[in-house]
Amino acid sequence: MSDSFGSHGVFTVGDKAYRIARLSALAGRGFDVGRLPYSLKILLENLLRREDGATVKSDEIEALARWQPAAEPSREIAFMPARVLLQDFTGVPAVVDLAAMRDAIGSLGGNPEQINPLQPVELVIDHSVQVDEYGSQAAFLINAELDYQRNTERYTFLRWGQTAFDNFKVVPPATGIVHQVNLEYLARVAMVGAPVDGTPWAYPDTLVGTDSHTTMINGLGVLGWGVGGIEAEAAMLGQPVSMLIPQVIGFRLTGKLAEGATATDLVLTVTEMLRKKGVVGKFVEFFGPGLADLPLADRATIANMAPEYGATCGIFPVDEVAIDYLRFSGRPAELVALAEAYFKEQGLFHTAATPEAEYTDRLELDLGTVVPSLAGPRRPQDRVALGAVPANFRAELPKLLPAGGGPGHAGVHYREQDFTLDHGAVVIAAITSCTNTSNPSVMIASGLVAQKAVERGLTSKPWVKTSLAPGSKVVTDYLLEAGLLPHLEALGFHVVGYGCTTCIGNSGPLPGPIVEAIQQGGLVAAAVLSGNRNFEGRINSDVRANYLASPPLVVAYALAGRVDIDLTTEPIGQDPSGAPVYLKDLWPSQAEIDATLRRALHKEMFERQYADVYDGDAAWRTLPVPTGSTYTWAADSTYVRLPPYFENMAATPAPVRDLTGARVLAVLGDSITTDHISPAGSIKKDSPAGRYLIAHGVAPKDFNSYGARRGNHEVMVRGTFANVRLKNKMTPEIEGGFTKHQPSGEAMAIYDAAERYAAEAVPLVVFAGKEYGTGSSRDWAAKGPMLLGVRAVVAESYERIHRSNLVGMGIVPLEFPAGQNADSLGLDGSEVVSLQGLAAGLATGFAAGRTVEVVARKPDGSEIRFAATVRLDTPQEFEYYRHGGILQYVLRQLAAA
Repeated sequence: MSDSFGSHGVFTVGDKAYRIARLSALAGRGFDVGRLPYSLKILLENLLRREDGATVKSDEIEALARWQPAAEPSREIAFMPARVLLQDFTGVPAVVDLAAMRDAIGSLGGNPEQINPLQPVELVIDHSVQVDEYGSQAAFLINAELDYQRNTERYTFLRWGQTAFDNFKVVPPATGIVHQVNLEYLARVAMVGAPVDGTPWAYPDTLVGTDSHTTMINGLGVLGWGVGGIEAEAAMLGQPVSMLIPQVIGFRLTGKLAEGATATDLVLTVTEMLRKKGVVGKFVEFFGPGLADLPLADRATIANMAPEYGATCGIFPVDEVAIDYLRFSGRPAELVALAEAYFKEQGLFHTAATPEAEYTDRLELDLGTVVPSLAGPRRPQDRVALGAVPANFRAELPKLLPAGGGPGHAGVHYREQDFTLDHGAVVIAAITSCTNTSNPSVMIASGLVAQKAVERGLTSKPWVKTSLAPGSKVVTDYLLEAGLLPHLEALGFHVVGYGCTTCIGNSGPLPGPIVEAIQQGGLVAAAVLSGNRNFEGRINSDVRANYLASPPLVVAYALAGRVDIDLTTEPIGQDPSGAPVYLKDLWPSQAEIDATLRRALHKEMFERQYADVYDGDAAWRTLPVPTGSTYTWAADSTYVRLPPYFENMAATPAPVRDLTGARVLAVLGDSITTDHISPAGSIKKDSPAGRYLIAHGVAPKDFNSYGARRGNHEVMVRGTFANVRLKNKMTPEIEGGFTKHQPSGEAMAIYDAAERYAAEAVPLVVFAGKEYGTGSSRDWAAKGPMLLGVRAVVAESYERIHRSNLVGMGIVPLEFPAGQNADSLGLDGSEVVSLQGLAAGLATGFAAGRTVEVVARKPDGSEIRFAATVRLDTPQEFEYYRHGGILQYVLRQLAAA
């Protein structure tokens, strides 16, 4: 270990000594570290502590210390997170990959035990529970039972992982949502590392997670962000995260939220502002006098939605609010003392007197200007003021109508009632997701709205599927203590499970009569959910308009039963006497919310609920636990199968060659999400994945979801580009996962076409528009295309995580020339495509410029040529690509060690 700047030393907290890499040592050598943003100081400490002359060199530390705010990112650094966080949808395939690597390393002459996490890895099972039962006291138990019935094979596999791998812990089902569990329990803020000469290191808690919303922990001052599972696996195995020193956008907060405005309204406003600004690949850092009155939970809500505003992270500094939260949430006194002392020692503790840092650019928001809002009907950045929702829905309606149309209304007989559904009928009202169920203020507000509604004699409309899925059991505790849970239940908001549920697409089926009405009427039905994602086809395949809203507004829309209502002026319903009831009659004051919180939420709730967090219930404890350092793969499994990534892998990679003779699999538009590329929701029985499962003896009722099947590459490759709302320009007459095989011109499922191309030994490319890969961090959105035979994607721009995932799977991401796209160049998918200059560019490190020539030959022999930018952004990514992917690179490094 090196220490070029003399930063390594010792400091004490109480009677304990810790090693420390002092940032102040750089100030003593002429570096103005005080001007750096908080987040860059965290990165700087990471490099100082790990300087070794190889992975981390002194000139990289100096480059970060001399950071120029306006400079375009160009300098690579190696960030090593202190821990890795997983959820089960992404965690199961990550553990599958590690198990497969244990098999593969043996064939390369290595030891399977070399494949083992080198730092803490924690997996929270939260993505699997679905809302099958709702609106009843039995909902939680029924949904939990179905969860185990569907997922026992996956959970048994994870139990094996617990015993087979060191440093790997699993939080069982029915505990909470990963990001809330991280906020309330897992996050350390200050880490204690292995002793050196008897003295342990102290350093900031940092992490990467396999879920985009890992950024929620930024609200507690912990630097972390979402990555694909393949990148997280590399981090587990000791590989640093290769990144360019980022630009940092400062977001100055002033004032205080006005009466009636919630943290949800605030985050939707922030998301809208930052999306318009353009912060993809950048850090965002919140500062200013408004922090003083911003509770920790509100900070976490804002940080949570960093993926929606496009930033790598959205971080708040550690201050008195953060330390108070650690103390109140039941963290050990020794940890709280260390965190406070460490951040003060390092000059990282924020107070009102802390000088403002230098930033690449700044935005400012007066919190007092925030108004009640929703976002939708298809994207989280499309904020709509509450009163403007009806006009928004009417304006969007023509774009949302199903092919073939319909009368726009349908009669229904359901639950012994007759009613008519029209466009805009709310059929799902879900209090769900890590973003808002983690925030006591908005959860208490939802309970108070419910209480007042029940007292006025209001009920939810019978066509609304209502659900309450808290992010942790602490939420249920304080709702019970406040006496509000019975009122929520009276409106149908019974606890359905502790997991992501509706926000991840696990909304469960709608009642048959409701589905029939939607289909017969050609209806654009709506969902209102307190989530962070509302992309097309995500929430429910029968719902075309999805609006994000605060939990109390979710309750309000369940009462109203439609979204084309102006809740600021129209009555939400009538009481038994026929008198109109308005939303303002039900809305609690902030003083009422605060008083209820003080009475209902206690430190002991956190201590009790997390005392035995890893033990699980009886169903978890009685699962069988397979043994052995390598996994025994079941040949007939439809959940967990040995993936093909390492088949016949040589000890050294084959030379990179230019791509020639490729065909176009899809021509896609703007804002193609990872949900479009790799759905997480339901599997249709007539889809390639559905046909595969039926052929393997799985009945449609037992299909589960794509998310739960991510440990089986056979299902996932068939589900790639299978979103029911995907629009491939090659098949404009068909909505969903279809394409035209070339040169035959025959329309077919994308998977079937890919199989045909594979038999013909034809590689594939995809053309796309702006923001390709928006949304979740799912690595299957890169794994699936790779297994289909896609070798390159050409898009106008990429979301950060997905671009990285493509590289990690050996797919080269390319960008069209500025201002051009497939349409403007005349590309329609009929072309034969070649990439010229890729091999030569890699051989020279793209010394002559990071472009390749794309040659697209039309059926008539004419050619379209253009220079595409190669988005291999760092030298380390060159290596990953040369090896065919990040896992192949890591495996070869370990085998050669």
